Amino acid sequence: MTTILSIQSSVAYGHVGNSAATFPLMRLGVDVWPVLTVHFSNNTSYPSKRGPLLAPSDVADVVQGIDELGVLPQVDAVLTGYQGAPAMGAEILRIVELVKQRNPQAVWCCDPVMGDVGRGMYVLAGIPEFMRDHVVPAADIMTPNHYELNYLTGRETHTIADVLSAADALRAAGPDTVLVTSVVAEGADPDTLTMLAVDAEGAWSVTTPLLERSFTGSGDLTASVFLASLLESGSLEAAIGRTASVVYSLLKKTTDLDQRELALVPAQDELVAPSFTFEVTRVR
Repeated sequence: MTTILSIQSSVAYGHVGNSAATFPLMRLGVDVWPVLTVHFSNNTSYPSKRGPLLAPSDVADVVQGIDELGVLPQVDAVLTGYQGAPAMGAEILRIVELVKQRNPQAVWCCDPVMGDVGRGMYVLAGIPEFMRDHVVPAADIMTPNHYELNYLTGRETHTIADVLSAADALRAAGPDTVLVTSVVAEGADPDTLTMLAVDAEGAWSVTTPLLERSFTGSGDLTASVFLASLLESGSLEAAIGRTASVVYSLLKKTTDLDQRELALVPAQDELVAPSFTFEVTRVR
């Protein structure tokens, strides 16, 4: 059985961070150990929120407690998303190092949450630089969106060829595998969305219809499904195809139900048997 240590935020109402990753991973048959960086009433897209922002030392204590049980060698991967502040990022780096000491085969999948096209950066000052300078060299898998890929590589990319070149540059700086979760390419059908995955063996893309709404937590869901699929199959082609099918099917169901939050429970069957499947194209 695959085991993932997931270090992310948590909300009581709705689905972002670990609240968007834990149940889908379990439904996919993964043993997931959630470690919380915040515990809010709801995500920050609402007018208000309450709850504690946990200190890096709190996160370290939780992981130390797990380590003291002698079970960290069971961890196949660490999954992280929004890191909050550079100090939390530094603690996550130490945790990843510890996990790899206990299991040298473990990998780190980092979703470098920083910003997006049309929104710019929406994280605290220092986080983008920390991601670029410290996380990129240490990560094994990264799942940036198009905007984040541009920042991490210092490039402006407009075509699929540009994005492929930037993904190669990101891989050269650290991660073996890069999934670009939302490619905005010149000449593409504006009613579609493309994901692009690159590793040492090649590059693959999947294009899905573009839904009229975006959903908070969809990136967290995407990263978790991709990591689980990659660990299970060992095939980047299979992983990007499964991720596109699962995420689109679940978001389509959420749209049809007219829910603001991801419909993880009503649409849970989409996680294991998605209603829609999409062709994977080798682009290199």
